[in-house]
Amino acid sequence: MKIILKIISIVVLILFTGCSTSTPSVGSATTGYEGKEISTYLQGSYVDVDSAKSKLEAAGYEIVAIYTPVKKGHTVVFTNAALKAEAAKPNRAHGAILRLFVDDKEKTISFSNPVYFAKAYMQDDYNHEVFNAQLENINKIFPDLKDSADKWSFDDLSAYNFMAGMPYYADQDIVGEGTNADLLAKANKYKKGKMKVFEMKLSETSTLLGYGLSKRTSKFVKKIGRANAGLLPWTIAIQDAKASVLNAKYYIAISYPLLTMGEFMGIMTVPGAVVKDLKKVFK
Repeated sequence: MKIILKIISIVVLILFTGCSTSTPSVGSATTGYEGKEISTYLQGSYVDVDSAKSKLEAAGYEIVAIYTPVKKGHTVVFTNAALKAEAAKPNRAHGAILRLFVDDKEKTISFSNPVYFAKAYMQDDYNHEVFNAQLENINKIFPDLKDSADKWSFDDLSAYNFMAGMPYYADQDIVGEGTNADLLAKANKYKKGKMKVFEMKLSETSTLLGYGLSKRTSKFVKKIGRANAGLLPWTIAIQDAKASVLNAKYYIAISYPLLTMGEFMGIMTVPGAVVKDLKKVFK
């Protein structure tokens, strides 16, 4: 009888929890961040671009591009195989890269927090093991990093929007349509390719581009804070015969979670200008 009861208990447990070899559903595995705020950036003492690049490469990262979003400031865009594999999933291309902003003027560095942005961008495909490993790696390479004042609730990141009526991650802007090959050709041809910062193939049907904005449009980072200027260059996902970008109202807000309504109103023309800039690429 005891054996029968034990078998019944095991069957019930399996019905409620599923087989142990199956992939847990999103949110079912504990991460340690539940119910807590998580920093947007990891900030530390100044390291010059060349030294930072060498440290990242020694740790197995690929340097994708080095971009200058503001005077005396550089965005180091980097990735690895694990990040690219996650970003190759449908509609997840924007999660392929990490960013380091080296501020030669203020003598500071600031990393995008891999867990923060992946939780927002990967949505139901968020794999904590992969992205937390990036966070741990960065902290090993640069051991003096501190959490930024910019923070948001970890639990709310996948459903983030600035306020009611503002866009979510899924509300991306389509800036071009056509075959993937045609879209890539236009991106490479526009202004003789001078605005393209990088091109990263993620799969046979998915490519991520880093793209510069016009000088006038990109000035918004000076107005609302150069400390987060690493959000540039903008990324464009080429997949499913479309070129799509994160809605600027979403991307700026999630990159500047301390942004006030007044500050947002001060750059109210920027989201439209971003789309206008990038649509020109694919005409």
